Amino acid sequence: MSPTVILVAILGLSVLVIVHEAGHYFAARAFGMKVTRFSIGLGPALVTYRPRNSATTFQLCAIPFAAYVMIAGMNPADEVDPNDPTMYTNKGVFARIVTIFAGPFANYLAASALIFGLGLTYGWPESKTTEPMIVESVGADSPASKAGLLAGDVVVEANGRAIHNVQELIEVTSPRAGMPTVYVIERSGKLLAPMTITPKKAGQGGIIGVAAQRDVVQRVLSPSEAAYLAVAYPYELTKHYLSGIADLIQRRTTEGITGPVGIGKIVAEQAEKGVFQFIHILVAISVSLGIMNLVPFPALDGGRLVFLGYELITRRRPNERIEATVHAVGVLFLLGVIALVTLRDVVG
Repeated sequence: MSPTVILVAILGLSVLVIVHEAGHYFAARAFGMKVTRFSIGLGPALVTYRPRNSATTFQLCAIPFAAYVMIAGMNPADEVDPNDPTMYTNKGVFARIVTIFAGPFANYLAASALIFGLGLTYGWPESKTTEPMIVESVGADSPASKAGLLAGDVVVEANGRAIHNVQELIEVTSPRAGMPTVYVIERSGKLLAPMTITPKKAGQGGIIGVAAQRDVVQRVLSPSEAAYLAVAYPYELTKHYLSGIADLIQRRTTEGITGPVGIGKIVAEQAEKGVFQFIHILVAISVSLGIMNLVPFPALDGGRLVFLGYELITRRRPNERIEATVHAVGVLFLLGVIALVTLRDVVG
């Protein structure tokens, strides 16, 4: 793997984190909050810039693999003037909720923008069934498996009807659940003796348990199609991630979690394959950043939103010391998990 690919992967991941923090920054500024620092990267600052008449210092640091913003009054250790309207804590609960939520939301916006751009330029992969009807795989213990069908076989005829594609095979097979049906199969260019298979009932029809071979093509989308995909795809990814998180919690394991090193390797591998694969993995990670930060866990944006939700419902602010302690414990826990999965990524 070339140094250029590794650098591109690091920059791609850094951009996603910068986008997240930019969401917090722009929301805070929109509500008149003072942002004292916007840092790209961690460690010693290499370059700093503070615009005239601005309270924000922008800096580029030595380790370009993170970003953060410092909003005045958000840190419990900050000295807060109760009469200063630019302080985070002096803003209304709605302004603070939007400011916290804006980070994950920015990741979703970034994912949607990338998908929209991909759809219009590189296109989006679509699978099309091949003709003739080539068997891609055979289900274990399925009627087709018991009859001896193999991957690569071609279904030529079913119940006396010529079969050219999977749709025609479904049309013949679906109404014949529980009924012995004769299929003609071609294997390695030679017709086999007709075999009788009894489709089993599945849902509203019958199946024999084969999957059709499909060709994947890249189709450039229209603006309306790209716009729809830009909304629908992040939604589907979110459902997938939530299902995965629920499974991890249920099994009480960190098996499915990948640390910074592992994520970096995945992104670099995809970057080597081409622009589409690289941007596609960034879309997945951007959505992942958004949903993970909304998980109601201390130290994450979702954890802060829980406290803000409490304030919104009860009209009372939570005890600042308790909230600070909860978030501090959450940070320690998250750092421990990151260290664990990073060690596993490096060693394993």
